[in-house]
Formats: sequence, structure tokens, C-alpha cells
Amino acid sequence: MKKKLLLVFLLSFALLLSACGDQDGGSDTAVSAPTAESGASPAPGAEAEDVSTSAAMDSPDFFSSRDFEVGYDESSSTLIQLNGSSASCASDAVSVSGSTVTLCDEGSYILSGTLNDGMILIDAEKTDKLQLVLDGVSICSKTSAAIYVRQADKVFITLADGAENSLSNGGGFAVLDENNIDGVIFSKDDLTLNGSGSLKISSPEGNGIVSKESLTITSGSYTVSAASHALEGKDDICIANAEFTLTSGKDALHAENGDDAALGLIYIQSGSFTIEAEGDGLSAAAGLRVDGGSFSITTGGGSVNGTKSSSDGWGAFPGGNMGDGKHQSGGRGGAPMDTMPQQEGEMPAEPAETEDDSTSLKGLKAGGALTINGGDFTIDSADDAVHSNASLTVNGGSFVIASGDDGFHADETLTVNDGTINISQSYEGLEGLNVIVAGGEISLRASDDGVNAAGGTDNSGLGGRGGDRFGAMGGTGSNASISISGGSLYVNASGDGLDANGTLTIAGGYTVVSGPTQGDTATLDYESSGVITGGTFIGTGASGMAQTFSSSEQGVIAVSVGNCPAGTAITLTDAKGNTVIGYSPEQSFAVVILSSPDIVKGQTYTITVGSASGSFEAA
Repeated sequence: MKKKLLLVFLLSFALLLSACGDQDGGSDTAVSAPTAESGASPAPGAEAEDVSTSAAMDSPDFFSSRDFEVGYDESSSTLIQLNGSSASCASDAVSVSGSTVTLCDEGSYILSGTLNDGMILIDAEKTDKLQLVLDGVSICSKTSAAIYVRQADKVFITLADGAENSLSNGGGFAVLDENNIDGVIFSKDDLTLNGSGSLKISSPEGNGIVSKESLTITSGSYTVSAASHALEGKDDICIANAEFTLTSGKDALHAENGDDAALGLIYIQSGSFTIEAEGDGLSAAAGLRVDGGSFSITTGGGSVNGTKSSSDGWGAFPGGNMGDGKHQSGGRGGAPMDTMPQQEGEMPAEPAETEDDSTSLKGLKAGGALTINGGDFTIDSADDAVHSNASLTVNGGSFVIASGDDGFHADETLTVNDGTINISQSYEGLEGLNVIVAGGEISLRASDDGVNAAGGTDNSGLGGRGGDRFGAMGGTGSNASISISGGSLYVNASGDGLDANGTLTIAGGYTVVSGPTQGDTATLDYESSGVITGGTFIGTGASGMAQTFSSSEQGVIAVSVGNCPAGTAITLTDAKGNTVIGYSPEQSFAVVILSSPDIVKGQTYTITVGSASGSFEAA
């Protein structure tokens, strides 16, 4: 982006040399991890028998009252004893043919025992509701689903208290009827799992649990290993209270309805999730909402497998002092940008897309709106940690993130209202067409831009600057914006600290930007305007493309200080000697930009950098 404004105040060259010597590179100090309590979960949903989740994701009514019921009357239930290669049952509602046990009527069924190569088949009336109680069951189906719901209104699978259950597939799914059975538990209709027991599922060639309508899980402990998706719901997946250990060759949780774009929803009220996925952790084709829970998610082998590179590798302008103060914006050593010689390490050509490139490896992903109201998240992702193809809103929660691409990404608006966010590794920390920080505690480290507002979709890769990754910036940049009005934001960036391909507005909060240390990047980078009307801003970085605010309602001190090593103390004092701002940057720096409500336009302040100091009038 073309820099439009030079820093308005420059310390003398002699002072710069006495304050800080020539220094390249930045600090390797990691961003500290946050500690915070996760957000509280709301009470269970409505008391109606069944509640559709096709409504807006801000509705609390994701469950029926019966979804939470784990009780059953053993005296009135049908008992089914599995005997290795067959089963026994005294009820006319159950038929046994070899190792296939068919349930054809409404009611409760208690299953125990082992089927070495068999299936529980539910083929009831479309209005029937059935409850299967698994009380120490082990079922393997070598060529199909262990439990297959061909037809019912709704099926409830309850894990008996203290019971350990296991279901598995032998490595293939034969064609039984017109349905494409591809899960160890496969249901054509609504399916709910609950209880206080445990269930282990192994699916070496398919999915773990599949519902072709709604999949609801409200309690129980589940360990699922699947070659494809661990949990899949066509219309929606709704979860509360349960504990999961999920290993998947594709997405751990996958919701997608190819017939109705409004469906394919995921709602998490609470629960505990340990996820190792070769695809996405949570993937919702439509909306995704999380109100609480504990999440440990690793996707694509983690951030170490990310493909994004540092801005420092773009072979642009190396760091250096601003000479005698005659340096002009857009060049190095007084040379205009269009005469700049090519630097060593030219930008690599963008690699051709491979099959692996097209695999989504995100932590949380939504095709529609993604809202997080609470929860405790540890995410190590090869691709974006939290991603929305529409808008993303964070209202609470605690996040510890390492990402091979973006920490948080929204194609439209990314809003942080509250929460504690620590991004220890990312290509870009926060990215969206519009980025709004209204609250919360955010600390991020980025190998490219810390906060980036740009139009278009998430196609970041090894492409070049000036619009390659989002198409023609000129067509979308003016619509992009960064707005900071509250909270605390710490940025450690190798690219631009705050990069708005449109407008930058700071109206409150406490913002600190460290970096970049070199290259064609800057602490502040905006296209049309950069305005500060409130809050505290402390920025340090390289001088090559330095830019300060275009206008302000409070005082701004912007100075060039030469090349100072990381950790050099910066102190701003007023005319009475009172300290207004004190800070020691993590990375080396050549410029300092300071603004706060305590800095008054027109008044004189003394800035001390290392052992040197000078007095300047606030702009």
C-alpha cells in the first residue's frame, strides 16, 4: 500500500546515533499465554418435544426436553441379549435373523452382550420413537453399520450408568439398500445420544456417528476414531455436557446439507472436546455457535504444517536509519519507490495448487455466521484457527492459538467484544473486511500483518503484495476498516502492525504494536485515513515506510529514533516531569508513535529513548 504520510517529527541524526546503534532483526520472545475463566453456559433448551435448529443461530432452543432424559424403566423395557453370532429376545417387536437384530416398534430396549459380526437395525413406523440402552455392548459389523436406523421418528441411544460400550466396522460398507451407509452408527432420521456411560467407536474406512437429519448429544463419554468424519449431522449437530476424544481423517464434527443452504448448523452449549483431525475440527456449512465448553483441537498436524511465510522473506526494503531526515515516503535512502533496486531474495512464485492445498485444516469453520459466547479453546491448526466465510463474533472465552495461517478470519466482519485471546503463532492474527475490537484482552504474534482489514475471501498464500491475495485492492480496499474502541490489543508483527486497506479508527482501548523491523511494511498502514480520537496507542517499528495518524483529537508524538535494539526503554514525560507513557518494545525499532488522552495537542513533552532524549510539541 502506498504510504501517504511521513512521521511528522524527527529526532536529529546525532541524537539517534547516541540513543541507539544500528540493529537488525527483532526479538524472538514468544507472546505470553493468557489465563482466563471460560464463559458460562446457558441452561438447557426449550421443553418442547422437538425444536428445529433451522432457525437463526441466536435462538436458545436447540434441544428437546427428552434429549436430556437418561432414565428408563427396566421392568417395562425389552431386553435383548447379544450372544456372539446371534441374539435372544422374547418380544414380538424384535426379530433376529442370524446376527441381524431388527427393532420394529416404539419403546425402550436394553441391549447387553456381544455381536462379533452383526447389526442392530431399526425399521419402525415413521411416527415411532425408540430408546436403545447400551448396557455393556460390543458390536462389530465387518461390512456395514453396527447400529442402522433405517426408519423412525427419532431414536435415543442411552449409555447405561457405568457401562462401557464399543461399536466398530471391519473396514468396508456393503450396499444393503438405497441408503449410502457409511458410519458405525448411521441414522436416516433424528438421532440423540446421552447417558452416563461410555462409548468407543472405531471406523477404519468411514464415519463414526452419522445422522441424515439432526444429531444431538447431551451427555456421556465418547471416543471415536474414524477415517472420515467422527461426528456428522446433515441438518445440525447440537451438543451439551458430553465428553469427546475424537480422531478423524477428515473433519471431527461436520454439518452440511446440500439440499438446504440454511441447514448444516453446529451448536455447542457445553462439553469437553479433545480433537485430532486431518481436516477441520468443527465444520458447519451454515452457522456455528459456541456458548461454552473446553476444546483442545489440532488440525492438519498443527501450525508447524502451515504454508504461510514471513513478510521478511519478500525481499523488500531492509531496516535502517532515516539518514538526515530527508528520507521520502515510499523509498529507501531518498530514492523513490519506482526506482528501488530489486533486493536479494525475490518473492517466490505462487505454487500450483495440489490436492493437499485444497484440504481445509481449520480449527473452527463456518460457511455462515460464527459466534463464540464462551469456552476454553486451545487450537493448533495448519490453517486458520477460527474462520467464517461470513461474519465472526467473539463475545467471550479464553483462546490459546497457534495457526499456520490466520488466527481469526472473517470474509466479512470480525468483531471481538470480550474474551482473552493469545495467538502465539500466525500468518496474520486478526483478518476481515472489517475488523472491530470493542473489548477483550488480545495478544498476538504474526509473521505478516498483525491486524489486516481487506476485501475478499481467505486465499492467503505465498502471493505478492499490493493486492495479490485479495484480487484488485483498488476495488475493495475503500470498504475495509479497522475500528478499535475498547479492550487491550498487543501486536507483535513482522509485517504491518495494523493494516487497513481503507480506514483505521482508534476511539478507545489500549493498543501496543511492536514491529515490523524491516521491509516494505509499517507499524501503521492505512489507505484512506487513520484517525485516533481516544484510547492509548504505543507503536514502534521500521522507518522505511513509516506512517502516522492522518488526524487526531488528542495529542500524538511521532518520532524517528534510529535503529534501537529490542528492549530499549522509551519514556514520555510531561512539562512537570510526570511519566505519561513508559514502554520497552519486544522488537528492534527505528520509529516511535505515541498517543493517549494524557497527551495534549500543542503541549511540549520529552521523549527519552535509551540514554538520549529530546523535547517535542504534540501534534
